[in-house]
Amino acid sequence: MNEVYVGLYILVLAVFIGIEVISKVPAVLHTPLMSGTNAVHGIILIGAFLVLGESDPGTDTLQFVVSAIAVVMATLNVVGGFVVTDRMLQMFKKKSGPQKA
Repeated sequence: MNEVYVGLYILVLAVFIGIEVISKVPAVLHTPLMSGTNAVHGIILIGAFLVLGESDPGTDTLQFVVSAIAVVMATLNVVGGFVVTDRMLQMFKKKSGPQKA
């Protein structure tokens, strides 16, 4: 039971530190940093898949549910990061239109 409290304590601290760090990032840097962290989100997705594969829905229902939620959330995070990166790159493409003579 003590391990649960330690994990919960680390989670709460990570949330507060994450909010504090993200709130200090200027808006100009937010999109490039988000696209750069897609690799980290991919690693989180692989870890969530590994935990989900090891869990048994019959005996470890909580572990199975939490790891399934982690897979969904990590997938949304990776896809969202790629969508934002694609939109950011579209801003730098030249628009095709009528050419001036």
